[in-house]
Amino acid sequence: MAASSLKRLLELFIGFFRATILAYGGGPASIPLLEAEAVDHFRWLTREEFADALAAGNALPGPIVTKMAAYVGYHVAGWPGAVVAMLTSILPTALVMIALVGLLQRFGNSPILEGMLRGVRPVVWVLFISLAVDYVSFVQSVPALLIAAAAFVGLYVLQLHPAILVAGALAVGAVFLR
Repeated sequence: MAASSLKRLLELFIGFFRATILAYGGGPASIPLLEAEAVDHFRWLTREEFADALAAGNALPGPIVTKMAAYVGYHVAGWPGAVVAMLTSILPTALVMIALVGLLQRFGNSPILEGMLRGVRPVVWVLFISLAVDYVSFVQSVPALLIAAAAFVGLYVLQLHPAILVAGALAVGAVFLR
């Protein structure tokens, strides 16, 4: 394997390790961190390419970070890149979680631990907000605004399942936004 290929695989490992090991709150909380690595730091993708991958990934079942890892890894280094990015997005946190099970069971009622968790929740909230703010620029056309408004009403007023909203947006896009 060429040195440049190994360098890309190492970069994928570093980028996905940082994005997933530091994300508190699950896969969606990893997205802003992954975007920082893939778009801003390593420049594997443009912001538009990242947004397209995120939209496609959210339209498919399964954990978003794993799908994003497969996409970005494959884009950067083919199948070896997809494997490295996927394993790096899954294994570190899974191994840490396994290691912490005993500690969490032992200290689960600790006021210090509860305080730490309460302290980090607002940061996760800000990460979600920053992701939304970053992607508002992709909702500038009238049809996109109408779809966003319909999705908002569907989610918060009609309490539809998000999968129904995604399927509906895919259908509307296929018919009216070609």
